[in-house]
Amino acid sequence: MLHGAVRPRVCVLCCSPFLCVLRVERLVVRTLVLASSNPGKLREIVQILAPLGIEAVPQSAYGVPKVDEPHDTFLENALAKARHASRATGLAALADDSGICVPTLDGAPGVQSARFAGEPKSDARNNEKLVALMRDKADRRAYYYCVMVLTRSPGDPTPVVADARWHGEVVLDPRGANGFGYDPHFLLPELGKTAAELESGHKNRISHRGRALAHLVAQLRAQRDEG
Repeated sequence: MLHGAVRPRVCVLCCSPFLCVLRVERLVVRTLVLASSNPGKLREIVQILAPLGIEAVPQSAYGVPKVDEPHDTFLENALAKARHASRATGLAALADDSGICVPTLDGAPGVQSARFAGEPKSDARNNEKLVALMRDKADRRAYYYCVMVLTRSPGDPTPVVADARWHGEVVLDPRGANGFGYDPHFLLPELGKTAAELESGHKNRISHRGRALAHLVAQLRAQRDEG
């Protein structure tokens, strides 16, 4: 029971006043399905959400297969993944679609970041292709982009959407052993380090993925306070 005159707020995730992520004034444990099969993304999202008391379970734990990502935008792909996982499980689902964008390559790899060098997907081959394309470029600026989508239910008409960019530049020689994807070639000039040279906690605080998740949680809290 809740004491005094405090009334339970309706959860912004499941429309229930009790078992929810946001109940009254604090975050409580709740399970979200992570609509991803990328081990690196899953690891980072779980690490970021854990301090909030949110248990994030990969869709593979529910036997949910991967969904195609045929769209031309990160947002459309993230929406497709979140809705697919939510329909398959009946639960709230969180999806991430992200990649590295290089202005001098007209935004490539972009939404094709994971398959930049074709199938089967390979970080090593993707990085080799990017380095080959950038070798004669004077302007090597780049940014990671991430869009996060949370669907509260399979038919959620108003999913929560948040995005963020992480600016840096491409370096030709790989540095660092942490992270995944293009991290060894993504230099942060202000730190003098690549993303792969950062400790995971530091990376999660400043990365595109960490900041997109922070924006999403801020939206949930704002909706809670308005409810």
